[in-house]
Amino acid sequence: MAGSELQRPPGLRPWWMNALFAFCLFMSFVYMPFDMFWKSVARDEEVWFGFVLHGWAAKLTEPFHWAIYAAGAYGFWKMRPWMWPWAAVYAAQVSLGMLVWNLRDARGRGIVGGVVAALVFLVPTVALWRARARFQNVDGETRTAPPTAP
Repeated sequence: MAGSELQRPPGLRPWWMNALFAFCLFMSFVYMPFDMFWKSVARDEEVWFGFVLHGWAAKLTEPFHWAIYAAGAYGFWKMRPWMWPWAAVYAAQVSLGMLVWNLRDARGRGIVGGVVAALVFLVPTVALWRARARFQNVDGETRTAPPTAP
């Protein structure tokens, strides 16, 4: 029945939210375990607010990223009310981080690349912010999709 729960009730999550859900699942079950257990400390990097951590500093902060992605996967799966505003806040932090990273890191593309990347990540930020009704409990555990415009 897990497959039927992914879209329970029909239309609960729009396509873009399903994409974020899939991304969180991938990060939780594929990438983060690889990053934690197979990637060497020497190659490890984690980015927080646009600042790149290397080596052991990166390795020691990976569990926090893993917890964020796992919470996101669970929150999107169950459409938990606490996802609003926290999913939007995290997405906003990523947007700001993309700007900072492009300005600070030698691999970045400067102000133009940073602004473009930040604007791209502002799209899901705004969408998540506007999706409050989708995360609200209507009657206990039953949630319904918000009404659509005629």
